[in-house]
Amino acid sequence: MSAPAPTTAGSSPAVGDVAPDFTADSTAGSPVTLSSFRGKKRVLIAFFPLAFTSTCTAELCDMSDDFDQFLDRDVVILPISVDSVPALREFKAKHDMRVDLLSDFKRDVSRAYGVLIPERFFANRAYFLIGTDGRIAWRHIEDSPGHKRTNDEILTQIAATA
Repeated sequence: MSAPAPTTAGSSPAVGDVAPDFTADSTAGSPVTLSSFRGKKRVLIAFFPLAFTSTCTAELCDMSDDFDQFLDRDVVILPISVDSVPALREFKAKHDMRVDLLSDFKRDVSRAYGVLIPERFFANRAYFLIGTDGRIAWRHIEDSPGHKRTNDEILTQIAATA
């Protein structure tokens, strides 16, 4: 018998909704604000549960490897976890990732997007594609944090919403 899917806190914004704005500390050394991309770039917010875990490592290394494919589609990737900035810097450095990572240490962003798993105190794996208008163009929330989308699936969704 399989374990029940974890519950997430709050409701998640739907396709067509204005994406909840946030500012989060980044491994680049300066905070990143979602609304700063409005009118300029599409943004893929990629919530991941925890740095240094197998699925998260595979997912973020794949995103880093395919970084140019996202850039070619004019999409900025914002991977977010509840890990601290120092932990995320170590994770990024260990795997030589090209993408900067954002810290949601206080869990405010995870709560705003309805993906925080309260009993585990980390975010479920989820993807939100934000258009240049600041609205959610596509989203996918995994049934389990151990599952992930492939970059091919994500890039297909990006192409479909262009």
